[in-house]
Amino acid sequence: MSDCIFCRIAGHDLPADVIFEDEDIVAFRDSNPQAPVHVLFIPRRHISGIGEMESEDQLLMGKLLYTATRQAKALGLGEGYRVVINNGRKGGQHVFHIHLHLLGGRNMGWPPG
Repeated sequence: MSDCIFCRIAGHDLPADVIFEDEDIVAFRDSNPQAPVHVLFIPRRHISGIGEMESEDQLLMGKLLYTATRQAKALGLGEGYRVVINNGRKGGQHVFHIHLHLLGGRNMGWPPG
């Protein structure tokens, strides 16, 4: 989708501080970080939100989560981190392309919001 900011980042049409990419996933630092480490993990393929996933997206979503956990370790977040997926406007989703937030580098409070 040419108007999706995350599709444009995945296609290297917009700049981002990319820390990981492969044929399925791109991970980049959030431009408005909410923690010392705040990385977004997106699938290259456009899926608007978790409510729009199809059964064939299961492996991709598993890979997205697995990649985030591997990168958390590489980023030194072994003592703990938070993984968040927002869905829909009322769920706090602002960009309608599935993305996983990896947050760490500080103590996380509860409830989150």
